[in-house]
Amino acid sequence: MWFSVFTNHKFISSIVIKKKIYLSPPHLGLKEISYVNDAFEKNWITTSGENLDTFEKNLCQLSGASHCLAVNSGTAAIHLALILLGVQKDDEVLCSSFTFIASANPIVYLGATPIFIDSEVDTWNMSPLLLETAIKDRIKKGKKPKAIILVHLFGQPAKLGEILKLATEYDIPIIEDAAESLGSTYEGKMTGSFGTLGIYSFNGNKIITTSGGGALLAHDKKLIEKAKFLSTQSRDIAPYYQHSEIGYNYRMSNILAGIGIGQLEVLSERVKKKRAIFDFYKNNLQPTGKFIFLEELKDTYSNKWLTVILCNSEEPDHLRLKLEADNIESRPLWKPLHLQPIFKDSPSYKDGTAEKLFQKGLCLPSGTAMNEEDLERVIKILL
Repeated sequence: MWFSVFTNHKFISSIVIKKKIYLSPPHLGLKEISYVNDAFEKNWITTSGENLDTFEKNLCQLSGASHCLAVNSGTAAIHLALILLGVQKDDEVLCSSFTFIASANPIVYLGATPIFIDSEVDTWNMSPLLLETAIKDRIKKGKKPKAIILVHLFGQPAKLGEILKLATEYDIPIIEDAAESLGSTYEGKMTGSFGTLGIYSFNGNKIITTSGGGALLAHDKKLIEKAKFLSTQSRDIAPYYQHSEIGYNYRMSNILAGIGIGQLEVLSERVKKKRAIFDFYKNNLQPTGKFIFLEELKDTYSNKWLTVILCNSEEPDHLRLKLEADNIESRPLWKPLHLQPIFKDSPSYKDGTAEKLFQKGLCLPSGTAMNEEDLERVIKILL
């Protein structure tokens, strides 16, 4: 888009405003509208209804989890998961450091202490080696961790085999934070279904969205039943409002669940497009030797939620600013949580991996509505 600037009827200049390319915007179609309209027509616009039932059923079928609860955010799902596992004040919870702060904040909500674990270089996810070091050290100090929050970063599954083995050996339950990895698999099984509890996020920037929302998954029916009770203000069974324990207003609405049903129908298409975007960037940028890409390991399949690169020569922030000048959004990788001011006093087990990734990494625009012209614009600046 362009327009001309005039002063006193004299032409001064033409200003070209290029189309904004966002990092990972929502991508909605027409399917979602029919489910939303159905909720309106039946007047089920609150936190119960057919859309919720269908959305949860479809998520179970997709993920392989036995039971599911749709809630209003991935953060709420993690909070409920920690409560279900009995995490209380002064307990300790092991958590990936290289992730968004929402993975760790619910630990603090409960008065517990996050213990941060650095990444390994293959998947950029939690290091099994440092995880075992942390477990042994915390037990030696008399504080056996109550849970492990494991993140699958940018859609890439973590080294689940090694981490699950440690969790079993030391009898510590895993909360699988699959907020970024819906559609990713490990040994053919969907992420989010390996831990004692799993969570998804449907925030606006995720591979599918309900505008805001999340889900809690488990194979144990009693855990999800308890989570549903807690998520609806812990109302006791009675003809009046009676509450014997603290609850939360965490349930997803029936309207947003309708969006989710429609979005799930196109998930495979979204994953296919995300992977095509990754391949486009890789095929055009990797031959230059300037960039390193996060690759899949054997027996893993990533949804490639965001294409992320490490910069060999140019500083990533310099590239970010160059893209910004062309109206293109990019973003640094997550700043490790053990470096965040709010967690400066939290214990961490680190070897510098996440910090190096943060210093050299950049997230590239990966929206599934991007066309080839958009992608060419991005690589033209990066080359």
